[in-house]
Amino acid sequence: MSVEVEISSTKVDGIILTDEAASKVKSLLEQEGRDDLSLRVQVQPGGCSGLRYQLYFDDRALDGDVVSEFGGVKVVTDRMSAPYLVGATVDFVDTIEKQGFTIDNPNATGSCACGESFN
Repeated sequence: MSVEVEISSTKVDGIILTDEAASKVKSLLEQEGRDDLSLRVQVQPGGCSGLRYQLYFDDRALDGDVVSEFGGVKVVTDRMSAPYLVGATVDFVDTIEKQGFTIDNPNATGSCACGESFN
């Protein structure tokens, strides 16, 4: 008797939103009374290392947007930011030391004094 096992590899094509982050985004949207908004994640010039993240709610759809859905939450990145965010994970932490959204990005190199930017 032989058993065939198919092994699949996971390819990450874009940004990832953890369950904790999706839950927090849903909660914030419910507080706002809005279900027509997406979480937009952008990479913009700035900070001491050259690039910084910006997260905000958006109701726009821009040409070339990359849209993903996690736990009922739409996450949108523009076409210029998308290459910087491939494989990046957005999480939400709530501890005594820190509360807020964090981004773990395998594409980011270097560290900065401000703690808010990357290159």
